[in-house]
Amino acid sequence: MKATVHVTLKPGVLDPQGQTVHRASETLGFKTISDIRQGKYFEISLSEGADPETAKAELERLAHDILSNPVIEDFTVEISE
Repeated sequence: MKATVHVTLKPGVLDPQGQTVHRASETLGFKTISDIRQGKYFEISLSEGADPETAKAELERLAHDILSNPVIEDFTVEISE
C-alpha cells in the first residue's frame, strides 16, 4: 500500500514563493493563471498487510506532528492499494 500526503498553506496565509512563481509565469506569457500557491507532497510506502484505518490514523498524526505546521498549513492523507 502507498499513501500520499499533501500539505498546503491555509487560505489567507501569505505565500511569497507562490507569488514569485506566479509573477514569473506572467513574465513568460502564461495568461490564464490567476494565482499559484505552493505546497508539499509526500509519497509514503506502508508495511505489507497494514490495516488501512490504523495506517490512516497514524499518517494523520505524522502529518500533523511532523510534516506540517498546523497553525498555517492544512493537509490531506490518501491511501491507495
